[in-house]
Amino acid sequence: MSVFTESRNSEKGFTLIELIVVLVILGLLAAVVVPNITKHLSKSKEQIARIQVKELEGALSMFAFDVGRYPSNAEGLEALVSNPGNVESWKGPYINKALPMDPWGKPYVYRFPSTHGTEFDLFSLGAAGVEGQGEEIGNWK
Repeated sequence: MSVFTESRNSEKGFTLIELIVVLVILGLLAAVVVPNITKHLSKSKEQIARIQVKELEGALSMFAFDVGRYPSNAEGLEALVSNPGNVESWKGPYINKALPMDPWGKPYVYRFPSTHGTEFDLFSLGAAGVEGQGEEIGNWK
């Protein structure tokens, strides 16, 4: 019998206790890391919404410059992509792609005239998806 055969037979792998200890350590690490990741992910979505609101705000300003007014509530943000009727001075599209959805997958809300003291209201409902909960990300903040 050789030395190699003896050492190979004495290796039996991990014990159940060792596996449980490793799983507990991994669980503790996940409990610490996951909340931090979700917090940063939430902040990232808010930043993306702020950037998109600024981009749409600029496109609305260009529309108003060309047409002489902001889109009506009926025309909405769609007026940035296609001519809202027989508007001869419309020189769009004012955004290069389709209207973006907010980071939570919902459409941006546009209101004219404004209820917040700006020329128009443009906002995302935020993670809650419900207006009036204080999570709105808009052009007045």
